Amino acid sequence: MTQTSTLRTRTEFSDAELNRRAEFDRSRPVERDEADNLISSSKVEGTKVFSTDGEEIGKIDHLMIGKRSGRVEYSVMSFSGFLGMGESHFPVPWDALDYDVTKDGYVVNIDKSQLREAPSYAPSETPTFTDNFGRQVFSYYGVMY
Repeated sequence: MTQTSTLRTRTEFSDAELNRRAEFDRSRPVERDEADNLISSSKVEGTKVFSTDGEEIGKIDHLMIGKRSGRVEYSVMSFSGFLGMGESHFPVPWDALDYDVTKDGYVVNIDKSQLREAPSYAPSETPTFTDNFGRQVFSYYGVMY
């Protein structure tokens, strides 16, 4: 038995129509792009991050998403001057974060003293997110890779 599939061609739109659609997307309330178990990436970036003792320690700068899996792998945290350091980016496995509705932010389930030694890089640098890098970061936070 053979299965046939229909290839749909992309409809061409004028620049005016594409601009109209882009404005519509930006004008939609964020709540429309969310559900009980989903959140828009635009709401995640800039969200506060707290240590386990409740102290605000930084914010989410951006997310790293697997190209093939479509899964958020890392939340890259920005800790400005945290623990006496200049601004640094800390890749934290998404599974190492818990959202706390009472704080309206994420909690990193790691002791503040452990964050001092956590994998990090300067905002002007971009590490190579290889499998080896991933294993090191995930194991530091005690998360399965």
